[in-house]
Amino acid sequence: MELEKARQRAEELRKVIEYNNRLYYDQDAPELEDFQYDALTRELKALEAQYPELIVPTSPTQHVGGTASSKFSKVTHAVKMESLQDAFSFDELREFDARVRDAGIEPEYVVEAKIDGLSVSLEYQNGTLVRGSTRGDGVVGEDVTENIRAIAHIPKQLLDAPEFLEVRGEVYMPREAFLKLKEEQELQDKTPFKNPRNAAAGSLRQKDARITASRGLSIFVFNMQQVRGRIFKTHSETLDYLKSLKFTVSPRYNVYHNIEDAIEEVKAIGEARGTLPFDIDGAVIKVNDLASRSLLGSTNKFPRWAIAFKYPPEVKETVVRDIEVTVGRTGVLTPTAVFDPIFLAGTSVARASLHNGDIIASLDVRIGDTVQVRKAGDIIPEVIGVVRHGENTVPYTMPCACPSCGAPVVHLQDESALRCVNPECPAQVLRNLIHFASRDAMAIDGLGEAVAAQLIDKGFVHTVADIYDLTMEQLLTLDKFKEKSATNLRTAIERSKGNNLDKLVFGLGIRNIGDKAAALLAERFGSMDAIRQATQEEIAEIDGFGGVMAQSVAEFFAKEGTADLIERLTKAGVNMTWHGEPKGTALEGKTIVVTGTLSRLSRQEAEALIKQNGGKASGSVSKKTSYVLAGEAAGSKLTKAQSLGVPVITEEEFFAMLGQ
Repeated sequence: MELEKARQRAEELRKVIEYNNRLYYDQDAPELEDFQYDALTRELKALEAQYPELIVPTSPTQHVGGTASSKFSKVTHAVKMESLQDAFSFDELREFDARVRDAGIEPEYVVEAKIDGLSVSLEYQNGTLVRGSTRGDGVVGEDVTENIRAIAHIPKQLLDAPEFLEVRGEVYMPREAFLKLKEEQELQDKTPFKNPRNAAAGSLRQKDARITASRGLSIFVFNMQQVRGRIFKTHSETLDYLKSLKFTVSPRYNVYHNIEDAIEEVKAIGEARGTLPFDIDGAVIKVNDLASRSLLGSTNKFPRWAIAFKYPPEVKETVVRDIEVTVGRTGVLTPTAVFDPIFLAGTSVARASLHNGDIIASLDVRIGDTVQVRKAGDIIPEVIGVVRHGENTVPYTMPCACPSCGAPVVHLQDESALRCVNPECPAQVLRNLIHFASRDAMAIDGLGEAVAAQLIDKGFVHTVADIYDLTMEQLLTLDKFKEKSATNLRTAIERSKGNNLDKLVFGLGIRNIGDKAAALLAERFGSMDAIRQATQEEIAEIDGFGGVMAQSVAEFFAKEGTADLIERLTKAGVNMTWHGEPKGTALEGKTIVVTGTLSRLSRQEAEALIKQNGGKASGSVSKKTSYVLAGEAAGSKLTKAQSLGVPVITEEEFFAMLGQ
């Protein structure tokens, strides 16, 4: 390629890569799959290697991809949190070994699985966790201490700890937790996270630490960044020590004395990918000796003492035998490809969602086609392309009528999906019933999908209100139901009447309203009647609500049939009021940030007191902050408060404000 064409292509690649860096690192919503992104990055690196004059400091090959979000306070890392050089062939690993040896080092290597999550730093002073931060651009990250504290597997206090310790780890979401979250998001008609890595990043970067706590996040610690009071010679020693402090360290780390043995371990980790309960996107080879690491140093972006081998995505071919269309809780029609079973990333796969008609049209998937299938993020099966059309196949078109009830389907404004708007559609009734009875809603034990389907098929239930009219005689007609199982279900239904108002609001299945939003609604208005009478503007004033959420609530209660549904539930004895503690007014209108370690309260207890007394507990300091409640080892939030002139109060002053 000529220099000028190479220059133009390099500029095109930089724009695409930087755009996707922002989506991946800052918004947790990537458009490209990892292998597509890697291919673009490798092409840019090759051009810059061929024409060094094209290298500029702002090139994505010269810096880490992320930035620190304005949602959180910024943290400057004392030890740069570097990225890793990627390798895609075993020969590249051998070339890495040659470079290490050229520096006069006879290396031994540690090989670890490369966890696919969000890189964080954890800092401890005298054994107490004082700060957690994201990598950001490697130099400046985000202070996410409150959310880090909400992750159960991260130790908050270390026994026999050094004076100061900083470790680096990867926060991730186990596959089981990801599938549960994805199911909940789909039930709430929200766009689900694409894969566990983005789910982990999005969950860690929540403004509300309670959301982070509910997401089932975990961590693997893989490096010691700084330590005072102890000396180590090798990386494997540091991991052993961190394990003794009760950190969950890299799940598999072994020492090898030559590159070929290290490569065999890389292969073994790759073969085990499908059996792991979490995602990995590669394996990392690290020089074990810490003095040798110092000698090798780093480039602007990568350490020269480590390299990451990236596994290729597993793609297999199969034949589409059918395209089934199902109807969700909110009436959305979802097409699913049914194909000959294939073994992919550790499991047998025979189905993959095609999402909507636009996706089918763009891929031109037809019944009888041979297609390529992979698992997005090694977990969600997806059709990525057509290899060849089958003989005499015809383009697939989405149905014009609902496959469940036969009613016409429509495109609502700004939606790609088709939707059935018949409120009595059996498929929607089924999904609504399952959601209403689910654990986070009315928690009716024994009312699962199979029982719900029977109740609808027999004509016993048309809306969720009918649940409370079910008789023992009706239940005893259900398949496999005896006296005991029918009695247990009736007891569970009766018990659900006493649930707090937020459970009922969530159970109603209002679009865009999850369990946390339902709790905010119930707490703010106090009763179902007050929620029904609230205007969209009044609902939008709730801290944590947006315009779309407020509109969804207003539209639901204005919808024909909602008033009758609420009236029937009321007559059945279902609780319609919020049973929370009454709020005081001592802190009304005040925004307070809690930081550091308090002597009498945990941070969660302090924030609960703030809310119970009419105040707002915030996770970040700004000019709008009324007070910062500071304990021991307060850190960056205290510094920021002082720089902005925000009043800083002690725990005793806080209790005095509450009149205690």
